This record gives sequence, structure tokens and C-alpha cells, in this order.
Amino acid sequence: MLNTVFDKDEDGVAVIKGVPSLRPRDAATLILVRRDQTQPRVLMGKRAGTNAFMPDKYVFPGGRVDPKDSKAIAWQELRPEVEAKLRIQSRRIPRAFALTAIRETFEETGLIVGRSAEMPDIAPAGWEDFHKLDVVADLSSLVFIGRAVTPPSRPRRFDARFFMAEAEQALIDERPPVDGAELSDLQWVTLSDALKLDLPSVTRFMLGEIGERLAKPGHEPGPPFLRWSRSGHATDRL
Repeated sequence: MLNTVFDKDEDGVAVIKGVPSLRPRDAATLILVRRDQTQPRVLMGKRAGTNAFMPDKYVFPGGRVDPKDSKAIAWQELRPEVEAKLRIQSRRIPRAFALTAIRETFEETGLIVGRSAEMPDIAPAGWEDFHKLDVVADLSSLVFIGRAVTPPSRPRRFDARFFMAEAEQALIDERPPVDGAELSDLQWVTLSDALKLDLPSVTRFMLGEIGERLAKPGHEPGPPFLRWSRSGHATDRL
């Protein structure tokens, strides 16, 4: 897997030449895995065709880190080994990435990774709806499985952290995902069916990573770190 190119022209992202590359913005993605059928399934949705970044592609819920995310309340924090991996080559507080992944999943699908709790009236920006529902994010079920930086010369660049969580453990209830402005055609799909969808290369790469982890229970290799150096594509494990 580590030798697979994770960004290709067919991803549909424009390449901009002759200008300095943008600085990547921190982002986070959550891959929810269900095991209630014969084969594990993951939640995916289709990005709007109007998006400048990977339009019409099927992806996992996620988005850009907001500085306020690190201030959100959590029922339980990240496991120490997960937090330690997130600190590698990063200045941002590890919990911010996990909280972003949970917030974006809620905003894009309506699904809640958290627990019921009596919440204060005042909430960090972006977390008001969580507080109104009297639910609190729970970071303990999130596993850090990969990191990818968008290559240079792209109109949008992200330094994304990918998390995986078991849906039956992480979600507050069994409500179905709801399509929204960011993601449509939300569906739980097997890994083999997911690979038949129109996917960005990095999403396809992470599906392979998930498949390897599910095939070897208890085996948790270091998260792959996908990026571009001056010499080209580079991938290793954190």
C-alpha cells in the first residue's frame, strides 16, 4: 500500500502553475465502520458538483479544523497512544483533530459520535447544536489511521488526519444518516462496493488501509503519512 500514488490527475482537481503553492490547512476525516452484517461497511457520501475540491467524488465525512474545535467539551479524551501519534510533526492540540472529525460528521450526516449529557448554554462556535441536543462528543473510540497532505499546485490544500471508529460503539443511537448540502447519497457500503465508486485516490488508499486493519484484528500499524517532498511523492508510517 505504501507505494501507491495517492493523488492523480483523474481526481478532477485542477493544477495551478506559475504561482506559489498554498499552505495546507489542517483537516480531519472520520471513517465509521459498521459490523452488523456479514461484511463490514463504511459510511460514504458524494460531494456536491459545485465544490472546487474534488467535486462529485465519494468521500468520508470531514472538513477543515476550526480553531474553536479544541475548546469543545468531551465525554472522554483520546487514548494516550492515539494522542501521541497525532503530536508527531504537528503544532495543533491533538484533540482538535478528533473533535473536528466528530463535528463535521454531525454537520454532514446528522450522526452523533458522543454521549447524552446535560450541557451548558454557552458553546464554542460550531458546537451550539450539540449543546442544544444535550449531547457531548466522545473521543475515546477514535483510532488515528492515516495522514495525507494535498500536493502542491492545487487550488485547495489540506493536511488531513483520518480517523476510524466502530459505529456500534461510537454512535449515540441507530438513526440513519441524512443527506445535506455538503454530502448527498449517503450510504453504508462494503469495502468492495466502495472501491467501485468514483473516489479520490487518497480515499481509495485509506480504504486499503482499513481493509488491512479489519483483516488483522489487533494489528495496528503506524498511520501512513502521505505527502510530497522536493523529490516527489513520499509515504512512510508515523
